[in-house]
Amino acid sequence: MSHRVKLLSALADPTRLRILAALRENELSVAELQEVLGIGQSRISNHLAQLKSVGLLRDRREGQKAYYRRAEMGREIWSLAEGAAGEVGTQARDGEALRRVLGQRQEKSKRYFDAVAGRLGKKYCPGRSWEAVGRLLLALAPRQVYADLGAGEGLISQLLAARAKKVIAVDHSPRMVEVGRDLAKRSGLKNLEYRLGDMENPPIRPGSVDVAILSQALHHAVHPPRALEAAWKILRPGGTLLILDLVEHTFEAAREMYADVWLGFSPAELARLMREAKFEGVSVEVVAKEKEGPGFQTLLAAGNKPE
Repeated sequence: MSHRVKLLSALADPTRLRILAALRENELSVAELQEVLGIGQSRISNHLAQLKSVGLLRDRREGQKAYYRRAEMGREIWSLAEGAAGEVGTQARDGEALRRVLGQRQEKSKRYFDAVAGRLGKKYCPGRSWEAVGRLLLALAPRQVYADLGAGEGLISQLLAARAKKVIAVDHSPRMVEVGRDLAKRSGLKNLEYRLGDMENPPIRPGSVDVAILSQALHHAVHPPRALEAAWKILRPGGTLLILDLVEHTFEAAREMYADVWLGFSPAELARLMREAKFEGVSVEVVAKEKEGPGFQTLLAAGNKPE
């Protein structure tokens, strides 16, 4: 029997036409199709197998469940199937049952979010991570010139480069710069440039950067005020300085473990240093607190170079 004959044979059954109509804009499980059509599982499964065998349906599995959807077919086939389904006489009844099934899905989702409201940020949520959220927010970054001072291997630089006009990553470690350049090359990031230099005197032309970033770098500076003054110098008028750093702490071992020069900064101290470096509109806030010892906290600070 030719495929065309098999296809027409599959479309000749009223139940199979009803299944195709229900799947017109939806992906449904076997149990949901049972509820829509009002027939038993074995009959539904038999019809689904026949529709799948001629290429009219595709399926995917989620654990023990299988979900079905219509396959890609020519417009003529679906026009024929939909026209024939309209003549079966169950369109109104099936449509109402389908709306009820889809409504139950929505109600299940609503009950879940009602139950976790106020606790959602404390619970695991599949697919939601700080890296994913960070990438989402970076996608909103303006197409400007960025300087990542004390960049290390340059994770932030690499994420920004997908959106930025240009990113200049500066680090005083030759090996870090070498690794960063290799990563940029392998990722095809031609607008990301690694430069060897110190954050207190970065090799960047004055007034050439829109946004300067010091991400967990300032506590490595020998003279933090000089690093802030250097950032002010390379920024264009109206440019922005963003700082992520640690809140002042007493974990002395950080000096040996992470080569930290300073044990963080208090919000008031960092705000003072930024204002003394001539930044305006300064804001400093604690944005993260680690639950495990030594319980590091993170500051986010921002300030602008006057127009």
